[in-house]
This record gives sequence, C-alpha cells and structure tokens, in this order.
Amino acid sequence: MGGGVKYIFVTGGVLSSLGKGIVTASLGLLFKLRGFSVGAVKIDPYINVDAGTMNPYMHGEVYVTEDGGETDLDLGHYERFLHTTLSRKHNITTGQVYKAVIERERRGDYLGQTVQIIPHITDEIKSRIRSVARETGVDILLVEIGGTVGDIEGLPFLEAARQMRLEEGVENTFFVHVALAPVLSTTGEQKTKPVQHSVNELRRIGIQPDAIVVRTSRPLEEEARRKIALFATLPPEAVVSDHDVETIYMVPLLLEEQGLPSYISRHLRLPERRPDLGPWRDFVERLLNASKRVEVAMIGKYTKLHDSYLSIIEALNHAGARLGVKPVLRWVEATDIEEGRVSVDDALEGVDAAIVLPGFGARGVEGKIEAIRYLRENKVPMLGICFGMQLAVVEYARNVAGLEGAHTTEVNPKTPHPVIDLLPEQRGVRELGGTMRLGARPVRLVEGTLAHRLYGVTLVYERHRHRYEVNRDYYDVLQEAGLVFSGWSPEGLVEVIELPRREHPFYLATQFHPEFKSRPLDPRPPFLGLLAAASGSEPLGV
Repeated sequence: MGGGVKYIFVTGGVLSSLGKGIVTASLGLLFKLRGFSVGAVKIDPYINVDAGTMNPYMHGEVYVTEDGGETDLDLGHYERFLHTTLSRKHNITTGQVYKAVIERERRGDYLGQTVQIIPHITDEIKSRIRSVARETGVDILLVEIGGTVGDIEGLPFLEAARQMRLEEGVENTFFVHVALAPVLSTTGEQKTKPVQHSVNELRRIGIQPDAIVVRTSRPLEEEARRKIALFATLPPEAVVSDHDVETIYMVPLLLEEQGLPSYISRHLRLPERRPDLGPWRDFVERLLNASKRVEVAMIGKYTKLHDSYLSIIEALNHAGARLGVKPVLRWVEATDIEEGRVSVDDALEGVDAAIVLPGFGARGVEGKIEAIRYLRENKVPMLGICFGMQLAVVEYARNVAGLEGAHTTEVNPKTPHPVIDLLPEQRGVRELGGTMRLGARPVRLVEGTLAHRLYGVTLVYERHRHRYEVNRDYYDVLQEAGLVFSGWSPEGLVEVIELPRREHPFYLATQFHPEFKSRPLDPRPPFLGLLAAASGSEPLGV
C-alpha cells in the first residue's frame, strides 16, 4: 500500500464510557479483515504514568501486555478484536509525556528554550504516535483519545492530532467522533443536541470530524441522522448509528452494514476490498445462540464495577461460544461473606462453577478463603486466578495440611505459617508503579496433570502481575497433603495448583492471568475446562 501510514483518530464527546474503545477495536477488525495490517493506540490524559497503581473502581481492570505494560482496559478490546499482541507503547499517558519532556529539560536538551505545551508537549505526543506506527510497520494506526472533547487534560492530545492532519495530509488522516444521542424517557424522543454541542466543541479546538458514530439506545432515526449530518457539514452516510446490541461483538457487523469502513477507505484513498466476516459472524451466532446455561459465581471484592474483571468476563464468553454454553454470572462480594451479611452456603448454593478472582489487600480475604473451602468440599468446579490461587493455597494449608493460622504475609506479616510470601526480588522494592512480576513468562506444565491435558503442551507463555508466591519452605508439606503443583516457572516458582480428578471434578488455580490472552476465536484452556466441567461434559482435551 503506497502513501505511508494512515491514521484514524477516534474522539469522544458528551460523556465518558460511551464505547470509543469498542468502536476503535471494531474499525481495526474491519480493516484487518480487508487485508491491511492494523495497530491501535490508546491515549489516556490522566497524569498517572500507567494504570498500575489505580484502584479498579476508578478505572476498571488493569490490562497487562505481553511485555509487562500495565495499561488501560481498551488495549484488551484491541487485542481481542484484532487477535493481535500489543506492547506498553500502545498506551500513551499524560504522565509518560510530561515525564519524558521534563527529563530532557533537566538534561539541558532544549538549549535554553522556554519549554511549553506547544511545541514541546505536542511534539512528544506526535513522536510517540509515529514511533508506534514506524516500529510496528502497520498500514493503518487507530488512535483513540480518551476522555471527552473539552476536558482540560485532553487538549494537548487533540492539538497534536490537529497538527498531524496538517503534517500528514488530509488523505492520510481521518477523524471519527463518537457522541451520545439520548432518548428521553418521558417522550421517547431521540435528541441530537448533545451531538451537536460536542461537534461544536471539537471544531472550536480546530478539528472537523470526518465521520460521526452516534451512541444511542435504539437505532438512529433518519431525521436525526440528517439533522446531525447537516449540522456537522457531512454527508448522511458519514453519520453512523451505534445503538445498543446484545453483545459488543456485533458492533463490527453494525458498522460494516452502514458502510463506515468503505467511507473511510475512500477518504484515505485505500483500495476497496471486501472483508471476510464469515468466521466472525459464526462466532457471534454461537455466542448468541448458546442454549445451555451455566451459572458461574464470580467471587471478588470489586464486584460493584464489573469492568474490574472485564477480560475474565470476555474469556468466559469466548469459551462459552466454543462450547455452546451460556455463562450466567452470579456476582459474589467476598466482603459480604467475611462480614457475615450473607452465609457462604447462601452465596454459592446451586452454582455450576466459580472463579476466585484476582485482587490485592486484606479486605474480603477471609470471605474468599471461606468460599474456596466451600467449593473444594462441595466439589464445585473452580478456577482461581493470581490472588485466587494464593488464597487457595492458604485454604488448603489451613484445612487439609493442618497448618493452623496459615496465611499470606501480604495480609498477615506475623502468620506462623507464611505459605504465601513476598518474592525475594521484591524485598528491596520501594516504588509501586511498574515493579511487580509482570508480563508473559514461560510456564512448564507437568505431564499427565489437568493443566497439561487442558493446554495439550508442556510449555506455555502466560501473563503475570503479582509480588507474592508460594513459599518454597512449604512445597513439601503441601504436596504431601495432596495438593498438586502442576506448573512451574524456570526459577522454580509454583505457577499452577490443582487437585487430582478422583478428589474433585475440576479444581485448578493459576498464578498467571490466562484471561489476557483469550481471543474470540481462540479461547483459553482454563476457561474451556471450567465451563466444560460445569456443563457436565468432559473437561479434558477440550
């Protein structure tokens, strides 16, 4: 493809969490299926250098990249839709940009200049965007600018995008604006004024959108489409309805049906190609038509915001579509069990399977441990992830191995039996951001174990995000009590635990996060195994 890299900028207006990430990921998929190489960058205007130190209630889950970046959850959407692997460089934050510029100023790189937002900050932003395009060699780079137009912290990024249109040329840049057209509950009327105000704000900054994606609860009415198009100085075909659908995986089909990728292709002077949507349509059909319902308990402490566990939810959906099973989630707040507001029997009675979710800190820990005991004793298929695995070790140590008071030193530094302890390399760590054991690492699976049978290979690479691990001093006593260590790191750290099939239909817990590498057309084995066991089918070799 001639003409250099094509940049598609995605901006948002009216309010956050409109679904810009899904629109960006959907467009990326549609261009990839047209035979172009595609990448995606998420810009987060917050001052944090990365998402690693943020509470999930503030920002949803922290998505971990293959190279150990702690990033925005939208990178998860990009990787899942594009079936690709992105790096930490695909998440640009205000913190990163200002940190780099200030460090250069301290070194004296600016030779006595007054360092300013324009040009120094905007030049750094443009440099980072172009660096991703250059290093990955993509034909098309989608750049999603987080927040909403008009946010103070987002202005330098929008200014950088405006400058890139001038520098790269109209035929190499495209602006997609996502905005809300609410439907009034009192009259049922679809209102376009919020979209108009949002476009006005974008123009005030100096950007004329090339297309508008309208988020709305029901399909955009033709009159509303014409009104928005007229106001925004766009042809009606450049105004697209992104109404509520049964699953986010239908959004690419929605955008394709309305011709948005073809419209963008003409603007960017790309060769018109027809995408092969067959496998994606098949996946969506399987997802929507899965008939067998399986109730899965999601046991955690951030359950009020489901985005805290977004990748796990999607991994269950991917596995469910493959198996023809519909996972129905029952959210169980571990703190409620811990503080006696609900009994563990009432919380988990009748569930077909459970996931003990990752997390940090003391709150809800005893509730999780009590839930794990219930799942083990009642032989409910269970998957523990990260902290979920560590607490499964604590529960087994206390209730089977007879180690009274066993705990993790993260919660109780004075426990008589520290079966979970800080990794040796973490002992001197003072800064919290970006210092955990992060990213993809090799895991050797023991032949003949459940983990090995699920994956079908002895060596896998999975992503990590933790500071604590099973204490080597307790390896022997735990194994002698019947706990199986079925996955190991090259350094001899326990990566997977399980119970023998004769003792439990499906009891597996991983130190790593298998959810981060699950894809719609390539579900991850632990989730396939869990749902297969829960639905009564053979969990091995799925």
